[in-house]
Amino acid sequence: RVVLRRRHAYATKSNKIKVVKTPGGKLVVQYRKKNGTGTNCAGCSRSLPGIPHLRPKQYSRISKRQKHVNRVYGGNQCAQCVRERIVRAFMIEEQQNVKRVWKEKKA
Repeated sequence: RVVLRRRHAYATKSNKIKVVKTPGGKLVVQYRKKNGTGTNCAGCSRSLPGIPHLRPKQYSRISKRQKHVNRVYGGNQCAQCVRERIVRAFMIEEQQNVKRVWKEKKA
């Protein structure tokens, strides 16, 4: 049996507690913080490796270096999606070149 420290008695997601025994043998309540979900890829919704899973406010307290990886679309898309995007752009460009060459040959 423990006494809650805050005046918020409802068992909500933001009011999780952990019961801890102090060195004096007394049971006290410690309030748990919510876990961060981390950043997901904009293309495939997978969790981005190399970026810590924090709560939104915590991201403002860490440096930019820790919020992204050193690549194009660093903190936004995973490597596979970026690769796919580059290849797609290249193929479209090639297709346009082939069409232009074909037109020149016919004329």
